[in-house]
This record gives sequence, structure tokens and C-alpha cells, in this order.
Amino acid sequence: MSTRMAFILTNGYSLMATASAVEPLRATNHLAGKKLYEITFVSTSGGFARSTAGGGFDTLALPEAGLDFDFVFVVAGGNPMTYEDLDLTKYLRKLNARHVKLGGISGGPAILARQGLMENRRFAVHWQHIEALEELSSDLLVERRLYVIDRDRYTCAGGVAALDMMLAIVASEHGTVFAQAVSDWFIHTHMRLANEPQTATLAQQLNITHPALIAATELMASHLADPLNEQQIADLSGLSSRQLQRLFNEQIGEPIMHFYRRIRLEKANELLQQSTLPITEVAIVAGFSSLSHFSRAFREQFGVTPRRRRVESRKSMTVLR
Repeated sequence: MSTRMAFILTNGYSLMATASAVEPLRATNHLAGKKLYEITFVSTSGGFARSTAGGGFDTLALPEAGLDFDFVFVVAGGNPMTYEDLDLTKYLRKLNARHVKLGGISGGPAILARQGLMENRRFAVHWQHIEALEELSSDLLVERRLYVIDRDRYTCAGGVAALDMMLAIVASEHGTVFAQAVSDWFIHTHMRLANEPQTATLAQQLNITHPALIAATELMASHLADPLNEQQIADLSGLSSRQLQRLFNEQIGEPIMHFYRRIRLEKANELLQQSTLPITEVAIVAGFSSLSHFSRAFREQFGVTPRRRRVESRKSMTVLR
């Protein structure tokens, strides 16, 4: 008997994340020579569900799809913290009442969490939404992993992490050897573990290897809301301020405190678009005690004010929906 899987595609969903979840199931059926997984695409209103890339899938409307599934995954992009759909909420709660296994991909876990469907369950979500969820409730058990399987909840960070989660499901139902064959089908020779990181470290992104530079960038990344001064960074990195400044200029291409301010402003830019935090609180999280100073620095960096950035973000989400 086939395992019945449904994928609910919300407005602004990622084609890549969806394909990364669905293609391993198709390959599993192909390699097994029989239909081990039955796939259904669902959306609130049915019809063609367009992804952010332009392509998409034909879907069944929620009433037409029914509730007869083993797994149901919510696939979401954009800003799931502001996503509202009463019909979807009712549908998910009906599935939960029938003990259907629920899952989320990319921003999907955030939608489940906001509906109270992740209580006492560990879960993963795309890194852009983690801080917003932590602001929503300190009781949520969100983890910075590729994917988390906790009893009847299956969640992943999106992107190619969906492939790793599906391989884990295939392995649990049909064995690790078979799951590896599916992985190899996609030239994915290493099935990543659930606890592997979602993002490269700041040092990896910058391609730096000097121990003092690595230490300095890690200090900055962990002290965004409570910025250190240049001398503190140098002391904790094991160099003089002058030596560290020279390393930054040579290997990163900008002075220490310019770089530090930039990554703080990038965090603010992310929060303005992906959270509902008031702008004053965004400024504090980014290490600015003065709102006027924050607004001026933000505009110098991005060419728009923080308020305009938030408005633009809301407009783009409206267009996606």
C-alpha cells in the first residue's frame, strides 16, 4: 500500500524546496518499480499554484483533496509570520484531529507553529524565520538544524534540506541502503545528518583562515545587540588593535568597525523583512541605542529608510499572494 503524501503550496512558495521534497519520492517509486509514495498537490483554492520562480503545479482545493493522507506538508516562502488563511487553519486542525502526520518545509513550520500545531514538538525552519519565532513565543522548540523529525512532526529548513529529510523518511520506511540509492540518483552522495548547520559561518562566507580573523568575526556575530569596541575585539582575538586592523584591511577589504556595522545593519534588514518587531526593537537588536542614528546608518547602507524597507517588504508579500 502506498504512503499518501500531500504538499500544501502556499502563496510565495519555493519551487526548489518543493522539488527537493517531491523528486526523491518520484525516484523512490522509479527505483522500486512500484508506487511506494502517492503525491498530491493541494492549495487553498485549487488550480495552478505558481511558485516564486514562475513554474508551479496543478493543485486540488482543500475540500476536494480531503483528509485521507498519511503525511501533509505545508510549503511556504515569503514571510510566514504574516501569512493568514482561515481555510488552511481549519484544514490543518482537522488533519491534526485525525492524527495525520504534519510537516513543514522552509517557512511552512512557522505557519504550523503560529497555529499551535508545534507545541511540545521540536522543529526546524528556515534560518530567516528563527528569530521571529523566538520573539513569538519562548516556549517554541525551534532548532537551527537542517531538519527535525519529532514523533508526528516532520520539518525542514527548505531548499535542499527537503531532500535530506525525505531521504530520512525513505530510510526509516525502506532501509538506509535503498535511501542511499535514491540519494545517489541525484548525485547527492552524502546524506546529510539532521543536525548539520543551515548556513556557513561568517568566516566560511568570507573565506578567511587566519585564527585571529575567525575569532574576531565570531565575536562580532555573537555581539550584535551589545557591540564590542575595537580594542575589546582585538584583545579577545589575541592581537593588538593595529595588527587586527591590518588583517581586516588586507583580507576582508574594510576597516574593523565598518565591517561590524555592516553585519549589524544586514541583521536589521533581515528582521525588518522577516519579523513583525517594531522598528525601535529592530534597532536595539542590531546594537543601535538611538533610532535616529540607526535610521541614518541604515539609509547610508541600503539607500532606503528602515520604515520604507518594511513597507516595501509588505507590498512584495501582497503581490505574491
